[in-house]
Amino acid sequence: MACTRILLLLSVALSAVVSETSASCQEHFTTVSGVYAVNFNVRVASDLPAGTTITCRAQIVPSQGGPDLLNQRFSAYPVGTAAGLAQVIGSTATCAAEIPFSWTVTGGQGGVMLSYEINAVSSSRNAPILVRRSALQGIRAAFPVSGGSTSLSINVAL
Repeated sequence: MACTRILLLLSVALSAVVSETSASCQEHFTTVSGVYAVNFNVRVASDLPAGTTITCRAQIVPSQGGPDLLNQRFSAYPVGTAAGLAQVIGSTATCAAEIPFSWTVTGGQGGVMLSYEINAVSSSRNAPILVRRSALQGIRAAFPVSGGSTSLSINVAL
């Protein structure tokens, strides 16, 4: 009889844990979409070789708000990527990249993590040579209003 009571109590306790875990594992999914217009303002060093081309590239992935990167499911989302060529005027260059996206995310909170790369490539020789590079990862940006756009302006020294 005592064994029956112990088994019954364990069964009740286990079902409560399973019920609580099941409720906390239910997730609310939301579709987010829009465009990130990334404008790079590049301060160009004067000693770049003639004929140097400056390119920009930006990437976004959804960030679900927490700092715990191990629990974020980046692999489930396509990476939004865009690239552009800079227009050089004197010692400055501007480069724009527009990244359209549409994802189904958990909760719709958070935003994106942006990374970028600016390259100065010289074509004055037989093969292109990377002269300078600037890159940064982990820039947080909020989601735009659904279907809208957000402009981001980034200053870079190259």
